[in-house]
Amino acid sequence: MNNLLVERIEVWAAEIKDQPGSLDKVLSGLRDVGADLDFIIARRAPNKPGTGVVFVTPLRGDAEVAAAATLGFNVTNSIKSLRIEGENTPGAAQKVTAKLAAAGINLRGFSGAVIGPRFILFLGLDSTEDAQKAAAVLANP
Repeated sequence: MNNLLVERIEVWAAEIKDQPGSLDKVLSGLRDVGADLDFIIARRAPNKPGTGVVFVTPLRGDAEVAAAATLGFNVTNSIKSLRIEGENTPGAAQKVTAKLAAAGINLRGFSGAVIGPRFILFLGLDSTEDAQKAAAVLANP
């Protein structure tokens, strides 16, 4: 795994109603202030019927952060996250997870996608220490 771009990121989360248009409302509010999001995930909240949660990253600048706060977003302090980008090859995601497993790093969450010749992974970790350790492990070829 050579030439990985590994960066710590802040993930923002908001509770939304589990009904048509709720996700559109928060995404429209962010779009209106110029937010250019790299990652969005939304799902129902199984432990709280009638609600869902949406996670986004990144928010850049005061206008985006202020709009996000108005829309109910907060930085997720319980999840420390990394964004990893690299050249897509067969087994690229498995190579990342193998390096992390060998270092004894447990993942809280994992999302990935391929765009053209590149892959992008978003990793959720339990602590700042785990995120720092994972970043260091992945930065070394």
